[in-house]
Amino acid sequence: MSASAVFILDVKGKPLISRNYKGDVAMSKIEHFMPLLVQREEEGALAPLLSHGEVHFLWIKHSNLYLVATTSKNANASLVYSFLYKTIEVFCEYFKELEEESIRDNFVIVYELLDELMDFGFPQTTDSKILQEYITQQSNKLETGKSRVPPTVTNAVSWRSEGIKYKKNEVFIDVIESVNLLVNANGSVLLSEIVGTIKLKVFLSGMPELRLGLNDRVLFELTGLSGGKNKSVELEDVKFHQCVRLSRFDNDRTISFIPPDGDFELMSYRLSTQVKPLIWIESVIEKFSHSRVEIMVKPERNVVIWSIKSFPGGKEYLMRAHFGLPSVEKEEVEGRPPIGVKFEIPYFTVSGIQVRYMKIIEKSGYQALPWVRYITQSGDYQLRTS
Repeated sequence: MSASAVFILDVKGKPLISRNYKGDVAMSKIEHFMPLLVQREEEGALAPLLSHGEVHFLWIKHSNLYLVATTSKNANASLVYSFLYKTIEVFCEYFKELEEESIRDNFVIVYELLDELMDFGFPQTTDSKILQEYITQQSNKLETGKSRVPPTVTNAVSWRSEGIKYKKNEVFIDVIESVNLLVNANGSVLLSEIVGTIKLKVFLSGMPELRLGLNDRVLFELTGLSGGKNKSVELEDVKFHQCVRLSRFDNDRTISFIPPDGDFELMSYRLSTQVKPLIWIESVIEKFSHSRVEIMVKPERNVVIWSIKSFPGGKEYLMRAHFGLPSVEKEEVEGRPPIGVKFEIPYFTVSGIQVRYMKIIEKSGYQALPWVRYITQSGDYQLRTS
């Protein structure tokens, strides 16, 4: 089961707009939401799901608005929350900024979107590109144009329109990995994790089928390619865009899909593996009396020295700086916060993941060019100094 009704409330809890999808929960029940929210907040027991009798409120806050879904059944909470966040994403695509004023200025469009986003309590068309084909906005007015339903709504491939044409057919693939790392002052790695995404920018005519091959360890074992020079990676927590044929992937690990047009995230993954620090920082701090610290640009006493080593490039940099701080009479013993590092390394992935091939199949038989780019960047990358 999913939502019975969806409400958009202002910051005081007054309904701005609502849509009753099933009629099994009285719309007046929303009056209990804000008093219940305030009460739980005062008690320090605020939760994303609040209940009043048999009615449950699943809510999120965005800017000065509350989006609330009501239900009296054992609803699929993750589905409802995903829908609420997707609704915010769609509204932001239409109105740029989602706030009370944008809702009041676009009541008609909001009603139309709520009608299309959900049907009888279940999410339907939530792709903003498809919605914008027949729910258009100009000067805060709705233009319905032709009354026919676009083929993308009834088509089995709802995320892609028919009749797309390009003079030059290309696919750009970005493999982006973020490194989360926590290292103690002795250089021991306390926590390491790789979070990766594969993003595509698609400029292809027609209705092509794409097949992406990675150096997936499970695939190598199925096909007998494991070992030797074939380096493989074991992906965890893999999540795909809705266009991917999951049954095909489960069967033979082939990532087969008909892509949306333009930019989209094809998949994400995670690897819990021991990662050696890509960037290392050594710090030496000396203090004067009265807690005065000097960081000098020349080699004198009370110097903070950062030796930044870039392991992939094999380079080392040294920075010296001097700051005069006001003196205090009483010295307080405080721990030094960890050093956060931001970086980006092109043409490199920590995990070693590789795009082995990208096959593009379209009935007209045109030739298309796939381009691949690898990027490693910092995520939550911290080095403790004490």
